[in-house]
Amino acid sequence: MSSYGDSSAPEPAPAPKTKKSSGKMTDKQKADLKKHMDKLKADGMSASELRSHRMKMLSRMAKGMSLKAAHADIM
Repeated sequence: MSSYGDSSAPEPAPAPKTKKSSGKMTDKQKADLKKHMDKLKADGMSASELRSHRMKMLSRMAKGMSLKAAHADIM
């Protein structure tokens, strides 16, 4: 008899945890981000820095972070 014939069935693997999908931003989040970016532009941030900062903020805010938390995470 082979060793594969055990009477105990193996337990099924636990279901993989699903990642929280990035959702769409609300109108309030969009308005807050626009105000934030306008302030940075007025403070003299360059165009390439603004673009980079905006993309980083978008990715974090879409995952559910607040504006302050996302900005603190980047800086």
